[in-house]
Amino acid sequence: MRKAKPKKRVILPDPKFNDQKVSKFVNHLMYDGKKSISYEIFYKALDLVGERMKDNEKSPLEIWKQALDNITPQVEVKSRRIGGATFQVPTEIRADRKMSVAMKNMIAFARKRGGKSMAEKLAAEIQDAFNNQGGAFKRKEDMHRMAEANRAFAHFRF
Repeated sequence: MRKAKPKKRVILPDPKFNDQKVSKFVNHLMYDGKKSISYEIFYKALDLVGERMKDNEKSPLEIWKQALDNITPQVEVKSRRIGGATFQVPTEIRADRKMSVAMKNMIAFARKRGGKSMAEKLAAEIQDAFNNQGGAFKRKEDMHRMAEANRAFAHFRF
């Protein structure tokens, strides 16, 4: 590359839990720069998760982190063109991209859900991901299945 790599921006931790992961998630959740609304939605969703899962000894934040871990993919397939044919080549995902993909999937499937408010939809998606079910978990399983099916083309890795 000709240009220098851009510097990684430092993401400040969120005000309530003092956690960078939460800030990252809220940034993905945000529309039109309305971060305060995103924080409201996220905190309300965690409150709902806490109410619904009282019997669980974990805190709502720990439940959310576990849910994210459950839907984090390890491999993905990338299209690679070789001699006129396009192959789906399975590749490992970098750690920061894994987290980003998991967050985006959780938010996307929460938005698709039927429900009253975004906070309720997000809370339901967090609960499903924690219990290894729901749309985001299914997406992860599909990615892994696709990578497994195309394992024969792993030698084309970039």
